[in-house]
Amino acid sequence: MKHSTAYAQNQIKADCADGIGWLTIDNPSRKNAVTAAMWRALPGAIHWLHADCGARVILLCGGGAGDFCAGADISEFTTVRSDRETARTYEESNSRAFAAIRDAPVPVIAAIRGVCYGGGLGLAAAADLRLAARTAVFAIPAARLGLAYPADAVEDLMRGLGPQLARRMLFTGGALSASDLLTSGFIDTLTEPETLLSQAEALARTIANNAPRSIHAAKLALRAVETGDPDRMRDAEVIGAQTFESADYAEGRQAFAEKRKPTFTGG
Repeated sequence: MKHSTAYAQNQIKADCADGIGWLTIDNPSRKNAVTAAMWRALPGAIHWLHADCGARVILLCGGGAGDFCAGADISEFTTVRSDRETARTYEESNSRAFAAIRDAPVPVIAAIRGVCYGGGLGLAAAADLRLAARTAVFAIPAARLGLAYPADAVEDLMRGLGPQLARRMLFTGGALSASDLLTSGFIDTLTEPETLLSQAEALARTIANNAPRSIHAAKLALRAVETGDPDRMRDAEVIGAQTFESADYAEGRQAFAEKRKPTFTGG
């Protein structure tokens, strides 16, 4: 059964079916630029997908046939990012959106085509895995606009792009191709534009078919290593230990013995 809901005047759409959640940034007339309302809506949409609908993996994509996301909607900046105080409030909503992706208990896959600029690149960088069409283009134009890129998003860029490429993108504001970012390791897979979503969904299906507790433990452990957070590491160890008493572990062993594919329920 498919479940769907929408936020921010239908510009953030969430759909879930068969363990796969789809999170769509749907503002195609502005290259899927993110408004202030959309930034605020993203954490709630992500929570709805994994907590209320049971998504085991989330696919993040842009609406329409063109772009992933052109970043923040600059047309709003005269009101929502006009001075230090309004900018602080605005950037807090950015950070909450990045954190919701980064710390989601399930893997998040970004499927990127067309433009992936600014805050859109920040959303992609916060994801666990990134697939991109060969025609995708990436840039961080903050320095050309006279503003600073959020520090927590810079951390994601450093982790995903590596220190040299992150510096180049932040300092120059210039655009790079998908093949450039494949070489850096930021992108996992390059696809043709017309097969991007089908390949991303196939990857999501592979993940969704695996044991949810195992995936959760793996994501926690990965984040613990990335952040050096001992609390996260302890949580990962606790959840990892619980897998050995889970119904899914019993199912996995039985399926192996019977030479069949396991059916995991998360129990």
